[in-house]
Amino acid sequence: MHTPFLPAWRPRLAPMGTRAQTALRSLRQATLAQIEERLAPALDPQTLQKPGSGDHSRERIFTLPRTFWCWIWQILQGNTSCREVVRQVQALFALQGLPPVAAGTSAFCQARDKLPLNLLASAFVFSARSAEKRAGTGGPLLQGRPIKVADGTTVRLPDTPANRKAYPPAKHQHASPGFPLLKMVALFALASGAILARATGDQHSHELRLLLSLRTALQPKDVLVADRAYGCYLLAAWLNDLGVDLIARLATRRRAVDFRTAHQRLGPQDGLFIWRKPIQPSPLLEATAWAALPAEITVRLIRVRLQRSGFRTRELTVVTTLLDAQLYPATQIIAAYLKRWRMELCLDDLKTTLGMEMLGCRSPGLVAKEVLVFLTAHNLIRCIMAQAAHAGGADLERLSFKGALDGLRQWTLALVQVRGPRQQARKAQLWRTLLATLAADLLPLRPGRHEPRAVKKRSKYPHLNKPRHQYVDRWSRNQRRRAAIAKRRSSLI
Repeated sequence: MHTPFLPAWRPRLAPMGTRAQTALRSLRQATLAQIEERLAPALDPQTLQKPGSGDHSRERIFTLPRTFWCWIWQILQGNTSCREVVRQVQALFALQGLPPVAAGTSAFCQARDKLPLNLLASAFVFSARSAEKRAGTGGPLLQGRPIKVADGTTVRLPDTPANRKAYPPAKHQHASPGFPLLKMVALFALASGAILARATGDQHSHELRLLLSLRTALQPKDVLVADRAYGCYLLAAWLNDLGVDLIARLATRRRAVDFRTAHQRLGPQDGLFIWRKPIQPSPLLEATAWAALPAEITVRLIRVRLQRSGFRTRELTVVTTLLDAQLYPATQIIAAYLKRWRMELCLDDLKTTLGMEMLGCRSPGLVAKEVLVFLTAHNLIRCIMAQAAHAGGADLERLSFKGALDGLRQWTLALVQVRGPRQQARKAQLWRTLLATLAADLLPLRPGRHEPRAVKKRSKYPHLNKPRHQYVDRWSRNQRRRAAIAKRRSSLI
């Protein structure tokens, strides 16, 4: 048996021969508390097959499927450390009576680095498809057409020279002290809650440019819902060429709209307007693509007044390319736009619940892989939620993502203790119990809930406004008093 990565194990593993390989294969079935057995059906079986040559082609501790599922397990544990992953593998090896696993994290980190990017991208795509298939259609809203939501966010990266070079700060940011920021635009399926596609860039990348790169993720008859950053002529005309309709809040620069000048009145504060192509070409499109856009398009503007007891009345102006007022009433269009907030909650599940707010990889190549693993883990949890909603007859929108994640963690610990071929019925019963528990644990109905973007956490420490090696601690009053007392005591001695 050859172990070039762990040469000290050769005298221990060589006498074991086939027995060691058989034990390693059996360990794969119990990898990390059964998550592989329960989540693998959402992926293509061919995706994680061992290659015939190259990286991960030989039988190692961190094989290709085990490395992938270890990484998924790491994300499901709230983006825990690589050390904890290794400790989990050590415990499983000890359970099977295999030789001890080295305590360092180098082997696992190297195995993660060798995972092909196209493999992770394929797993991400299949996880999204599985979530959509289990969730079904989106209901009667907007004639049952698929509704997709686009939004952008940023995540922090470790402050390494490679990350800082690949993701330079914006002009208004400090050049040295902060963390490098990765900008991501995600496409979200409203029916299933899964993330279908993503585009990443640095702080200099415009959100609209990143969305334009997701052309293949948009299909004819789709309806794209977005915020006011996307309510412009460029996106409306570009989507019209794809057969996709747009619902977005009107951009700030177009906020003053006089409905008396509408090309056609469809109702109170509802009318068709003509948008002409800007004279200045957009830098977000190539010259040929810009020239192919029509000289003018017809859009529909709807204005509503949101009134809530105890709050100021707010006006909301929405632009859409759904022009037929009979097929698409204004109330349905506004209801579809208000569901855009689910995308914000989806990003909160990613960044807060799963811990994606701060990535851990120290190189741009691994950062791209880590983002894909996070999105795949998110979609796998969405698959379980869709399965629970279907089995329990519950509303998928009212199922808790955090509750599903907590339930999966605890139930897999129980499933791993049920062993033997005769216990398969017992395992199936435990899994059905988990799905019933998730379906019964519904979130309360909170229409119009006010969730301001503000933080409560305070700190007595000042902000780090320069690199740590240049920073000088600010003396407080207590520090001065302690220093004076220490000086007096030394003088008495």
